[in-house]
Amino acid sequence: MLNYKHLHYFRTVAKAGAINRAAEKLHLTPQTLSGQISLLEDRLGVALFRRSGRRLELTDAGRSALTYADEIFQVGAELEDALQNRASARVHPFRVGIADVLPKAIAYQLLAPALTLAEPVRLVCREDRLEQLAAELSIHRLDMVLADRPLPSSMDIKGYSHPLGECGISFLAAPTVRENLGPDFPQNLHGAPLLIPGEDSALRAPLLRWLERHDIQPLIVGEFDDSALMSAFGQAGAGVFPVPLTTAQEMMRQYEVLELGRTEAIRERFFAISVERRLSHPAVVAVSEAARQRFRP
Repeated sequence: MLNYKHLHYFRTVAKAGAINRAAEKLHLTPQTLSGQISLLEDRLGVALFRRSGRRLELTDAGRSALTYADEIFQVGAELEDALQNRASARVHPFRVGIADVLPKAIAYQLLAPALTLAEPVRLVCREDRLEQLAAELSIHRLDMVLADRPLPSSMDIKGYSHPLGECGISFLAAPTVRENLGPDFPQNLHGAPLLIPGEDSALRAPLLRWLERHDIQPLIVGEFDDSALMSAFGQAGAGVFPVPLTTAQEMMRQYEVLELGRTEAIRERFFAISVERRLSHPAVVAVSEAARQRFRP
């Protein structure tokens, strides 16, 4: 029989990407954790990881095992919740995949309407690359995926991309960075330290084209797949960072940063991806309708 503690260890290592980081979370020594992973690999008869520099990467078998592990522990959490709350009304899970490049404040704005339905839902959010989330959507492990671009046509997955809205971009910076830059936007970005989205982001290419079109050459000091991490670096004074206009005021309040300027020429777009051509899931419909009201021209 499969040892579920070993499976938990494997899942933690897979999420952390390194034995040392996972060992700290599990309060184990790296040697002990490595041994437990080896026992699981021996039990399954396959290698789950391969080393890539300092990081561990999942093999094909490891990716498959992680998908099953996520589902097993999700079901376990649902079982525990159901037994602890039998007296309360049944709450249906609403499983949403959030592309890691999507700004977290936007994800909240888009999903908040699902929490106000007459029939309550329990929001279950998973964050990953769009390709992985789309694969889980195709086998009905997710109800919807939120992304900054449509489902790529190169993916052999049946799904439909529903536009939710779009907005311009605001450039924010910590006061210590802002005070060293000029008042004229966008020229004040020339030579400024700039944080930009990673290669998976749909915003990256139009942002770089816009800078080139205005003959602006910033000093790019960081690239981030995770928008929240980029914002954290920006708050700490690492550089100027772009955010969707619709979240700019909240970001300035939360992170105590200042706005250098804004543009409507760069557009941040948002999509709901589903297996349905015509939306029917009540929570998905609520998200879609509220987004169209919020982001309509």
